[in-house]
Amino acid sequence: MTPAHIGLAVAVAAVWGLNFVLIDVGLHDFPPLLFCALRFTAVALPGVLFAGPPRVPWRWVLAVGFVLGVVKFGLLFVGMHAGMPAGLSSLVLQSQAVFTAVFAAVLLRERPGRLRLAGMALALLGIALVAADRGAGGPAGSFALVVAAAAAWGLSNVLTRRAAPPDMLRWMVWVSAVPPLPLLALSLLFEGPRADLEALRTITPAGLGAVAYVAWAATLFGFGAWGYLLRAYDASAVAPYSLLVPVFGMSSAWLLLGERISPAAACAAVLVVGGVGLTALRPRRRTGPAPAPGTAPDHRPAPGPGPAPVPARAAGAPSAPRTTPPSGAGRAAAPPGPRR
Repeated sequence: MTPAHIGLAVAVAAVWGLNFVLIDVGLHDFPPLLFCALRFTAVALPGVLFAGPPRVPWRWVLAVGFVLGVVKFGLLFVGMHAGMPAGLSSLVLQSQAVFTAVFAAVLLRERPGRLRLAGMALALLGIALVAADRGAGGPAGSFALVVAAAAAWGLSNVLTRRAAPPDMLRWMVWVSAVPPLPLLALSLLFEGPRADLEALRTITPAGLGAVAYVAWAATLFGFGAWGYLLRAYDASAVAPYSLLVPVFGMSSAWLLLGERISPAAACAAVLVVGGVGLTALRPRRRTGPAPAPGTAPDHRPAPGPGPAPVPARAAGAPSAPRTTPPSGAGRAAAPPGPRR
């Protein structure tokens, strides 16, 4: 990667990491489900007028829009509203790489190698350490909600892999058009119309800025730039930069929100980032013997990289057609491997 493109990859990771701080800011102004609905409305309303058709079957748009937008981000916003710190949320969401590998094994019959299994075990050990530390210092329910959000992100990665959208930015615009109405209905049902109207009536510049950031910076800029990098380079060259998301997320939460990073959380961060890094590594290809004279060489493509860490998309995660960045913004997964 050129220095300019390396800088762009780091900038995207920084935007996605800071996204968790802005989600925390927005949750002071809005109920979580309403905030989530506003975030996707801000992405979809101008975008669908200019993006053109998604160029994938509508069933995949609806499926990923519901799983990623309604379930994943709904659970994330509710979990953070219930007390899960922004910095730890950016770290725990990295377990989406583990869930992506599990769902790919179950639904796509992909068999993770020993290196990926070791990375999954290491990441899960870090998540268990976060759970133990969180159980001693805060509500366990909020942690469980963010873990469930990571699981939903992993499922959306596999669905996106099956959809294989050719244009990541256009894909995210149409996926973002699915969640607003279901999220608004859930907000009216569980948070109440009075709370929603009061939040909209007393909206502050900070709340408007939070909606604008998570919608346009974390989603449109983040996924657009990430998709551009994935079209220019192999996924194995781009994906490792997504490991910077929890670094930026935890450090920005410490600087801007005053969140304390405990020794257990710091150790967990090392385990999770290291484990997710192992799951993103491409196994080294074995060089076989040269083909015998008179025989055609084997031109079958090598297996592509497995599920890469993502967002979240951003918040928000992200996930691009070839990998998924881990942030608060929703994110896409790697393309399907060669058919067996």
